[in-house]
Amino acid sequence: MEAFYIPSKLSSAMRKQNIIVLCTLFLATLIVIVVAGINLSTSSSSIPTYGYKVVATYPHDPSAFTEGLTYFNGSLYESTGLYGNSSLRQVDLETGAVQKIIYLNSSLFGEGMTVFGDRIIQLTWQSHIGFVYDMNFTLLQEFTYPTEGWGLTNNGSCLIMSDGTSTLYFLDPVSFAFIGNVTVHDNSGPVTELNELEYINGTVYANVWQTNRIAMISPQTGQVIGWIDLTGLLPKNESQNADVLNGIAYDSANNRLFVTGKLWPSLFQIQLVPK
Repeated sequence: MEAFYIPSKLSSAMRKQNIIVLCTLFLATLIVIVVAGINLSTSSSSIPTYGYKVVATYPHDPSAFTEGLTYFNGSLYESTGLYGNSSLRQVDLETGAVQKIIYLNSSLFGEGMTVFGDRIIQLTWQSHIGFVYDMNFTLLQEFTYPTEGWGLTNNGSCLIMSDGTSTLYFLDPVSFAFIGNVTVHDNSGPVTELNELEYINGTVYANVWQTNRIAMISPQTGQVIGWIDLTGLLPKNESQNADVLNGIAYDSANNRLFVTGKLWPSLFQIQLVPK
């Protein structure tokens, strides 16, 4: 994910104003595209599908029920789920060692997370509660939202959230108010069970729960513009206790794409290969 940094020398009020303006401009662009009826859909036969090449394999905590994954400033940040074991953690990519961790209350099920500026934002599943931390994991704020919380990313101006349906929601990153949405679809209809999200070079990548597929989505229209098929990524000898594919992170400085899954013992750097 390409993190959006707001210089600290700006006042808090100016930073909030700039964020609101950027987010409003994005939403206005989305509305113009929809209202104008611009046909940006892709025919079913022309939606590309990608396979993968494994570039590198790294250790991953096999007890981590991965719900959110982000690469930022040389480290992985991960949100994990399960009642009684949900956490926010900073992880060393090379070794998989947990460098920093805090646990959520046992009544909460951790979900998606993203780094926005100098804040970490984390969702929970069905509790309608989100958390804002500084980079030292100090809790700064709680907020609420009306839907379930599944995946979370950002485009530098707005937060982008999934709730397990076919909808992507756009949230104001200051007030956390819902300010827009798109329905994700391919030419067969809505694509549901959108889970962990990552914003990469203008496209939203979304794990589709209980599948080995990642949808590549236009955030302006909701059209699926590509599919990634990761079938067979986790070797069979490592999959006995593993759960589903879930977790996408992007190192924009080095153009590295990482993926993993819930309770997976490995995290993979992959390169997409057209099928």
